[in-house]
Amino acid sequence: MATTEQGDQLVTPWEVTAASQKGVDYDKLIRQFGSTKIEESLIERIARVTGKPAHHLLRRSIIFSHRDVGMILDAYEKGKPFFLYTGRGPSSEAMHLGHLIPFVFTKYLQDVFDVPLVIQMTDDEKFLWKDLSVEEARRLTTENAKDIIALGFDVDKTFIFSDMDYIGSSPDFYRTMLKVQKCVTFNQVKGIFGFGDSTCIGKISFPSIQAAPSFSSSFPQIFGGRKDVQCLIPCAIDQDPYFRMTRDVAPRLGFPKPALLHTTFLPALQGAMTKMSASEASTSIYLTDSADDIKDKINKYAYSGGQSTVEEHRRLGGNVDVDVAYQYLTFFMEDDQKLEQIKQDYSSGKMLTGELKNELIAVVQKVVAEHQERRQQVTDKEVEEFMTPRQLKYSY
Repeated sequence: MATTEQGDQLVTPWEVTAASQKGVDYDKLIRQFGSTKIEESLIERIARVTGKPAHHLLRRSIIFSHRDVGMILDAYEKGKPFFLYTGRGPSSEAMHLGHLIPFVFTKYLQDVFDVPLVIQMTDDEKFLWKDLSVEEARRLTTENAKDIIALGFDVDKTFIFSDMDYIGSSPDFYRTMLKVQKCVTFNQVKGIFGFGDSTCIGKISFPSIQAAPSFSSSFPQIFGGRKDVQCLIPCAIDQDPYFRMTRDVAPRLGFPKPALLHTTFLPALQGAMTKMSASEASTSIYLTDSADDIKDKINKYAYSGGQSTVEEHRRLGGNVDVDVAYQYLTFFMEDDQKLEQIKQDYSSGKMLTGELKNELIAVVQKVVAEHQERRQQVTDKEVEEFMTPRQLKYSY
């Protein structure tokens, strides 16, 4: 079973709830899913191999788990190519801060390794799972693609594709899908994803669509027909069930198993018992929010680890393990020394909850305002360039 429900903790591709205000127990999840915890030695190796400092998301264990990344680094050191694959399910017009995390890290990986990247927009999935028309799901793909492009991806190294558009135009992608479908039984997807007898057949076959981009055979225009280029997938840990299935079938198809890097979840504003959700406005900070919206949401909704009175807080200090404002700073404040100082000041009672929230408000307002400025400059023509099947700057 791909989900984990130990101690009321639930992690699936569609739902995430934790058993305590400290959030998801990621060590328990590693044991349950059978992945490998990222140790300091792997972080040091990534920095050594790339010649660039490790990303703060890696250093702070926000990227916390992996599968076979050592093999990717072995191959890279020998001059063997690999590619990156990540994705987005476009269920809302406005992406939120949590959606940025895998893409920010993917951008770092693309920059330091100089490798091709494919980004799957699963508009078909959102049509099947949400109350969306085909046309609306496809429109949201374009809107979300603008947010992704605004993060600074290189058009010469990046292919963004809509499932609705690309599958019908790519015989090779469809053939790869078919090969995956033939290897996976209904009994297996029931066990992995919890599908039942009343699940529509579109949902039952969807996992093969998310699996297919893991294999270079799906993109002949990029890889020149090669089927042996290994894939590295940065994604949130709730997507892991898809890729456990993919890794299981890969050897039977003669393809290399994809490697993975897992991110933790950005908590909902109300606390780490659930992740930020695009469909719950009060839990989320959207990339379309104004500076005043951000300030109001953080002040009103962000769960505090502080004490009930100023006197108690000065005496006992705050709890950074449950304080949402501090947790968000670990994602978005790049300055390690300043973050550590804030942690010490808040934990000792020197810094009050309102002061901590003000620190976060300033950081998030800057992140969102800069993103909005970049997004405004993304044209429909640019989106079309990114989404046109083509050879990238690499030769195979």
